[in-house]
Formats: sequence, structure tokens, C-alpha cells
Amino acid sequence: MKRLLAGTILALPLSIASLPSQASAAQIIVRPLVHSNNVVVRPRPVIHEKLIPGHWEQTKHGRRWVPAHYVRV
Repeated sequence: MKRLLAGTILALPLSIASLPSQASAAQIIVRPLVHSNNVVVRPRPVIHEKLIPGHWEQTKHGRRWVPAHYVRV
């Protein structure tokens, strides 16, 4: 009997919370429809990049490894 009563007490708040309720207007986000013919596509500037492979560089304190990297041309 105690188990039945404990189960009912635990299930009651969960069943009340699962009931559907009206949504607040603050919770609804309406986005306007965007059609593909309305979108203005601007061409991006072309960036040319050149890969510089990793290499050893001589410094006044000795040699230093420089990892591979891209350089904009």
C-alpha cells in the first residue's frame, strides 16, 4: 500500500508537467520566408595563397624550425 501511495505521489507532478499548455508569445520566433531570388550574392574577393613548406631558418642564436604556412600573394 505504501509503494502504491509513493508511486502516485511521485507520478502526479510529472503527469501535470506533461500536460500541454498555451505557449507564450515571447517563446515563438517567427522568421520571414527568404526566397532564393531575393538574396543578393556578392562575389567574394579572390585571395591567392601560396604554401610555404616547413624549413629551417638561421637566426643569430642558431637554427629554428618554421612550420609550413600559407602566405597571401
